[in-house]
Amino acid sequence: MKLLRLSIAFFLLSYGIAEAYVGPGLGSGVIAAIFGIISSFFLAIFAVVWYPIKRRLKKWRNKDDAAK
Repeated sequence: MKLLRLSIAFFLLSYGIAEAYVGPGLGSGVIAAIFGIISSFFLAIFAVVWYPIKRRLKKWRNKDDAAK
């Protein structure tokens, strides 16, 4: 366990210059992937919340139409 902590501390504290190039294609691809993941998460939440509300509104509208 002590060796694991020492290894983690070594990797976190040792840093160097990153000599890497992210081209415009890769950068925009990463941005698009992140946007897709975030939007799918919010769309899933919206779907779970919206359909019960939609069903309830439909029942209320049908009840109002029947009362007329």
